[in-house]
Amino acid sequence: MQRVIGILTEALEIRRQVRENPDTEVVISGAVSALLAEALPEIQVPADASAGTVTDIITDALGPAIVRISNCFAFAFTQLAEVHDTGRTDASSADVLRSLSLQFAQGGEVQP
Repeated sequence: MQRVIGILTEALEIRRQVRENPDTEVVISGAVSALLAEALPEIQVPADASAGTVTDIITDALGPAIVRISNCFAFAFTQLAEVHDTGRTDASSADVLRSLSLQFAQGGEVQP
């Protein structure tokens, strides 16, 4: 969840930079790629593996990780959407993501 929040936070920062400087090229830090790489497992494939075996190894390794990442993105989206839909103006998207990050870092339950 921490990595997904990092990816969303980086996306918000890029969006902010584009809005504030529409005529300037935004420098992408590579943080999203790094966070995604951390969230995915390292895959070892035997040199003599057949194409079918390689497919099975990759599917078995990436499937659960992709489901977990998707669930985290969906959860973060619903948290952001709930704040938006209730009309709250006291919390920005960055505030919501920061709160989620702190709650997960402390191992606590996320409060609605």
